[in-house]
Amino acid sequence: MTVVAGPAGRTRRVPPGPPRTATFRLLRELFTDRLSLLSSAASRYGDAARIAIGPKALYLFNSPEGAKHVLADNSSNYHKGIGLVEAKKVIGDGLLTSEGELWRTQRKLIQPAFQHKRIAAQAGVVAAEAGQLVDRLRNRIGAGPVDMTHEMTGLTLGVLGRTLLDSDLGDLGDLGSIGHAFESVQDQAMFEAVTLSLVPSWLPLPMQRRSRKANAELRDVVNTLVARRAERAGEDVAGADVLSRLIESTRRESDPAVGAKRLRDELVTLLLAGHETTASTLSWALYLVGRHPEVAARLREEAATVLGDRPPEFADLRRLSYTGMVVQEVMRMYPPVWLLPRIALAEDEVAGFHVPAGSDVVVCPYTMHRHPDFWHRPELFDPDRFHPDHTADRPRYAYIPFGGGPRFCVGSNLGTMEAVFTLAMISRELRLRGAAGPAVAEPMLSLRVRGGLPMTVHPAH
Repeated sequence: MTVVAGPAGRTRRVPPGPPRTATFRLLRELFTDRLSLLSSAASRYGDAARIAIGPKALYLFNSPEGAKHVLADNSSNYHKGIGLVEAKKVIGDGLLTSEGELWRTQRKLIQPAFQHKRIAAQAGVVAAEAGQLVDRLRNRIGAGPVDMTHEMTGLTLGVLGRTLLDSDLGDLGDLGSIGHAFESVQDQAMFEAVTLSLVPSWLPLPMQRRSRKANAELRDVVNTLVARRAERAGEDVAGADVLSRLIESTRRESDPAVGAKRLRDELVTLLLAGHETTASTLSWALYLVGRHPEVAARLREEAATVLGDRPPEFADLRRLSYTGMVVQEVMRMYPPVWLLPRIALAEDEVAGFHVPAGSDVVVCPYTMHRHPDFWHRPELFDPDRFHPDHTADRPRYAYIPFGGGPRFCVGSNLGTMEAVFTLAMISRELRLRGAAGPAVAEPMLSLRVRGGLPMTVHPAH
């Protein structure tokens, strides 16, 4: 820790961190191994670290106190930061990247689609989509490895289309291809972030070309969704879904071009955020459960006891308590939103340390969820740590898979229901075995399984 002089002779504490001479090593780690970079900083320097990388300095706060201050208590002083700033170039000003009054308007617009009663009413849709997935997997018994990341992407996009957009996205083609398009735009956004936006986007690099192609594909998807909804204008459509609300809202824009861009940005963001995080969580869940037979057995027993041979209903979400604990533990070890980056608008003091105006501030759920002060043997996969008897004394901001404060994930309840129902239905019917070695986490905008997740499908009994 360093102490510097401030105005009027006041002293200011500066978080400890690696020396400037480590810049090239840090740049290499930022580009190739971001999780290790932040994990090492948290382990070596404690709950606050200042990581100087070239012209930037990242302020990492790895305590519930620091996270709560940045995300909730003084959230108005912090706008979206590194990674999400660059994401604007590829996904526009949707709910994920917007700020201020625009963000408040967008949040108010889509919030009704995520109300408790509406989510409860969608339980049957989620169960039906999960049932179709189980049927597809059952047909692959003995047929060789299946890429489960591809399957989870198809599932979550299918659920998103039917629950939030009142649309069958399967009619648009291979849902996995839409997922690959989103992977390409994420790759480009992260490339912009780790290269500090110094590489011109017009260069004909393979990644740049893939990103432009992916953006064109996503524009086609959005245009098709809007055109199909226009064809239904004469139907008795209730208009409670997000697509209807967005179309109605953007129609009121005085400039049609502005309205069209806002509609496109919102839909692309919804498609990305609405499927990517849950698909990542389910992929990691299948991977971890496949490596822990005792967890798989408990999941299978609970699903058989609670559900029998019927599909789950909304009331079962509470009854599938162990399955819910498994999902929570998966999101502890591999939080889909692994980094919460911010930019300080004005100088601040966080957890006793000075943060200058304009600084890049990061809260990292991945490192927070492995903090040894709050998690016993944090590298161990142990769903029982989320039993109610074990959670009472844990600080609220020690576990933040959905963020915190005003920008807490609006889709958390729908995503949780989707993950619990799907995991229960797969566990009841099938056993999945990893077809390769240990999976590797790839920290992009979400925490993906690098290179896919090949697994073989077997009967449950």
